[in-house]
Amino acid sequence: MSERAARARITPSRRLLLAVGGLAGLAIALGTLSALAAVPPAWLGSLWWALLLAGLLLALNDAWRARRLPAPRVARQLPGKLPVGRWSEIGLSVRHAAAVPVTVRVFDHLPAQMQSEQLPFSLPLQPGTTSHFSYRVLPERRGQYSFAHCEVLLPSPLGLWWSRRLLALPGETRVYPDFTRLHGSRLLAVDNWLSRLGVRQRPRRGLGQDFRQLRDFREGDTLRQIDWKATARKRSPIVREYQDERDQHILFLLDCGRRMRSRDGELSHFDHALEACLLLSYVALRQGDAVGIATFAGEDARFLAPAKGAGQLNALLNTLYDLESSRQPADYASAVRDLLARQPRRALVILLTNLRDEDDEELPAAAAQLMRRHRLLLVSLREELLDRLAGQTVETFDQALDYCGAVEYLAARDRLQQRLSAQGVPLLDARPGELGPRLIEQYLEMKRSGAL
Repeated sequence: MSERAARARITPSRRLLLAVGGLAGLAIALGTLSALAAVPPAWLGSLWWALLLAGLLLALNDAWRARRLPAPRVARQLPGKLPVGRWSEIGLSVRHAAAVPVTVRVFDHLPAQMQSEQLPFSLPLQPGTTSHFSYRVLPERRGQYSFAHCEVLLPSPLGLWWSRRLLALPGETRVYPDFTRLHGSRLLAVDNWLSRLGVRQRPRRGLGQDFRQLRDFREGDTLRQIDWKATARKRSPIVREYQDERDQHILFLLDCGRRMRSRDGELSHFDHALEACLLLSYVALRQGDAVGIATFAGEDARFLAPAKGAGQLNALLNTLYDLESSRQPADYASAVRDLLARQPRRALVILLTNLRDEDDEELPAAAAQLMRRHRLLLVSLREELLDRLAGQTVETFDQALDYCGAVEYLAARDRLQQRLSAQGVPLLDARPGELGPRLIEQYLEMKRSGAL
């Protein structure tokens, strides 16, 4: 909206409405007296017309002056990143350009899917000074958000009108998964857990694949660890010590299709899977492994090649922050073909999906093709609602229908899992709320056993 169009929009203030209401009440009183044949004094009618004419002239003059008021200068301090589901602050700076103090009302136009507190707010302004204010926002979804305008209501000199100024104030921010919350709770617990287990950078005697050092033979070492050439040179038993490999590639293959739109509680299965990917990425990067991700069955398929280092976690967040599930069906065969073309090096591929009975033909064939080159871990999210329906006490006919449908669906799902297990596909079946910890446990177990 142009500045001129913004100046043209004025609305009456409470003061003007009260004045109009007083004149209307006086007019009703005079009319009532005339209807009751009680003739009011003539000067009272003249006074009413004089007040009406004076009020009209004052209102018109005040409206004209309100249009000519200079608009304040507004600047927004918008963070480049906001966490989803967490209150954050946005600042506004308003500089007064008029010659007298005023109190303005400010309302910042927020994007959809974003709640706010303390809006609109009143802000006193002094001539030639800049006033600052901040309000809180709560983004409800991840993604890219754009701010367009900020609305300011200026009082007219006599306070009879509000001059509405819609100021162009463009700005953009990204709403990320609340990784700070994860780091403050779950990831801190994961760090403590790994420290207690002694997993991170822990040498494994004879079971690892990365050579660490030669050392003297100690009680508990096995004969196969002995380095016979070094033993002959030193004329005392020397063993080779190994540690977990630190150059493994972990590649998430994330289903963004309609089956991941199921919802247990506030988050969908897709959001739970995304959070689990970030949790495991944090752990794997701390272990020295390379982490990447590929998505399929979404509107915008994405691929981030595996890489190591702390910066890879930021790269993952930038890749996934606005990723959403779609209504498309999952095409496992196409996803596997794309992944094989993009990832030539052997990696642990973690396929996160929601197994359904309609996958009994396509998924086993795609898994077999993938396992010819890569190590596969199939992760399936299990609906808690179905478990509750299958475990409930049946008392009515509707409950019986729900029970039979849930049991039949779960039985078909179990048969597919048994078929995949017989094919040699490692499978992790977890409820959404426990997916992150269980996925980390599976990864660490694979590291300990030398399966990676």
